[in-house]
Amino acid sequence: MQEGVYVISVAARILDMHPQTLRKYERVGLIMPSRTLGMSRLYSDEDIARLKLIKHLVDNLGLNLAGVRVATKLFNRMIRMKAQLAQLEGQQLRDALNESLDDMFEVLSG
Repeated sequence: MQEGVYVISVAARILDMHPQTLRKYERVGLIMPSRTLGMSRLYSDEDIARLKLIKHLVDNLGLNLAGVRVATKLFNRMIRMKAQLAQLEGQQLRDALNESLDDMFEVLSG
């Protein structure tokens, strides 16, 4: 996990979001910023990128938070699948693709 570098007010300004929105996304489990010893939230560049994706899904595609959760799970799974598939060939590749697709259908079914 990458170290947090932005306090919530700075992250909110970068993202053009209200800090309360960031707290809400954390409460529902869409983002998990690191914490200082004093429990202040610290957002990493990776957290900011994830929040930009969430903002796009909500603002531009009209997804609710449940839809965002499903979309981000699928997105994360596709990233892992891409890394895994780059190392495989032939039957191993086909088997891995089938397993990955089964995993994604499971995410979609609930």
